[in-house]
Formats: sequence, C-alpha cells, structure tokens
Amino acid sequence: MSNEDLIITDNEFLRQFETRINEELATIEYSQQDRKIFLTKIIMPENTEDRQEDFIKAVLSEIKERNTRVVPTSPEIAGFMRRNRRKYKDLLPVGINI
Repeated sequence: MSNEDLIITDNEFLRQFETRINEELATIEYSQQDRKIFLTKIIMPENTEDRQEDFIKAVLSEIKERNTRVVPTSPEIAGFMRRNRRKYKDLLPVGINI
C-alpha cells in the first residue's frame, strides 16, 4: 500500500484531514490563516502507525495542490518534513526553517 491508496478528506468543520486505515480513522488537525495551514496534531489509531508517513505524504500532496504554505507545529510532521527537506521545502513559508 502507498499514499496513493489513501483517500484524504478535509473535514472543514472539525478542521482536520482524515483518512481510514484498516477501518480506523486517522486525523491531522490544522488551523488556517491567510495562505498558511498549521498542521498541529496527528492522531494515528493503534496498529496503523506504520502508515503514518504515507498519511503525512498524502496530506502534504493535497496541500501542495491548493498552493498553500505549511507550518508544521506537530513534532511528528515537522520531523517528517525535516527528514524529507528537499522534497517539501517549497511548502514552507518564506523565512520558516525546520
């Protein structure tokens, strides 16, 4: 399975991206200001942690399509973006380094 297999839904009411993995709901909470989206918290159900990076990749891809900048305030998402700095540096606002 890859991140292309994940169906990402933007639940604007709850301000979170959602996907189902093994019938369990995984979420990334966010807040949005202007053209920036702050990814504040990731919640992965038990037994789905192995898909966390796929979920993050899929959400970042969704955000990139919206031409919006990302500020990763969640330690897990910031760590992922740090490890994949070259691929995702264009999503960061000007002046933000991780």
